[in-house]
Amino acid sequence: MEALNLLGNIWTYFVTNILTQPAYFIGIMVLMGYILLARPWYDSLGGFIKATVGYMILAVGSGGLVGNFRPILVGLRDRFNINGMVIDPYFGQNAVTDGLGPVFGRTFSQVMLLLLIAFIFNIMLVRFKKFTKMRAIFTTGHVQMQQASTAFWIILFCFPQLGDTGVLLLMGLVLGLYWAVGTNMTVGITQELTDGAGFCVAHQQMFALTLFTRMAEKFAKKNDGASKKLEDIRLPGFLSIFNENMVSTAILMTAFFGGILLVLGSEYLTEAKFMKPGQSFFFYILTTSLNFAVYLAILQLGVRTFVTELTQSFHGISNKLLPGAVPGVDCAVVYGFGSPNAVTVGFLFGALGQFLAIGTLIVLKSPVLVIAGFVPVFFDNATIGVFANNKGGVRAACLFPFISGLCQVFGSAFIAAYVGLAAYGGYLGMWDWAVVWPVFTVLMKHLTFVGAGIVVITLIAIPQLQYRLDPKGYFMITDDYEKYRADNASA
Repeated sequence: MEALNLLGNIWTYFVTNILTQPAYFIGIMVLMGYILLARPWYDSLGGFIKATVGYMILAVGSGGLVGNFRPILVGLRDRFNINGMVIDPYFGQNAVTDGLGPVFGRTFSQVMLLLLIAFIFNIMLVRFKKFTKMRAIFTTGHVQMQQASTAFWIILFCFPQLGDTGVLLLMGLVLGLYWAVGTNMTVGITQELTDGAGFCVAHQQMFALTLFTRMAEKFAKKNDGASKKLEDIRLPGFLSIFNENMVSTAILMTAFFGGILLVLGSEYLTEAKFMKPGQSFFFYILTTSLNFAVYLAILQLGVRTFVTELTQSFHGISNKLLPGAVPGVDCAVVYGFGSPNAVTVGFLFGALGQFLAIGTLIVLKSPVLVIAGFVPVFFDNATIGVFANNKGGVRAACLFPFISGLCQVFGSAFIAAYVGLAAYGGYLGMWDWAVVWPVFTVLMKHLTFVGAGIVVITLIAIPQLQYRLDPKGYFMITDDYEKYRADNASA
């Protein structure tokens, strides 16, 4: 018993201080990789520091973007007396924490066990990739925690009769498969976007990225002006200022933020303590808008700082411990590739889709009213915009984030009401959890173990189908990207 308690304490310490602190988790992974590659100790230490600091820089950029958007989200809710459920991973995790005891009589500590079991399943599925065809490890720890908490609630809702051991094993299998399959789905499209950088996306919109990227390919017709990429468009005359990413981001955000902040008014912003008494309203709007460009530049600097270290060092892990494995990382990492303007365009059209969907819920007098959260509206839709632009150009970069925004709101309103999380004020709200997981939930709730079997078999089948579509290039795209690209070019 004491040994079990000791192991539990060690795991809790690891989760709290390393696994859910992605900067240190990525840094330790880089350190392990360089040690396995027999690099000198000073190279290994330098790699650890660069990777850790790089991710911290990325986190500063991400946190700044979230904080910068807060006056708008809070203001729209307070100014117009809109009360409802916030779609945001952190609000979703808090809702689970608040509701587990009253609804299910469980504690949040069991979520930590679920995370461990699911992570072990993910590693084992990749270790036997020869049979499973799964190539990627989900390494984004804070996202794992958010998803583990929501999955814990959903599967308890579907199988309230199961005991602790049974329900944790079932949860771990389904969630571990989702991590392994979802990250694996993004391997090919990320390699093509980054020109073989050696990582994939492990976040909350992995199914969305695969779906919308494949749909975007249909927009890429030869000599069709609508399928030009954002980076290929050179605007003439005074419009040429939009050719520069930092300038275009600042101008577009000033129009977007400025319009909403003008509606909220300086009086409200001062009362809510977003503005200081006597502060210039004009310069508050200008500073808030320009900060978006600042934090986006910081985020991209963080990406450039740690990506090289991660991809180089992971060869040590993939060669010695998990042959052929690929690290799955935060979606923000791809913002350093493709068109920088795709990030802004994806965000704006995703926001438009979300606001239109929220307005529809208000008009229809929906019993569940959704309040937009910045994390889904930015990180889902900006990422979709980057991938869609890479394959389908401008039109795809505008259309698919807009569709995504609609899906996020309508899907979250349905599933949060269905499983009871809406009553606790929040739901995860990202694309996969607003579209894919509601399907899983309905199947498991109404078909019980048959439904769970369908979910598991479907997830297992996805990488097998991917492999059958390109058996020659499937593993080559990560093992030898230059040869994969040359073979595709000659074909």
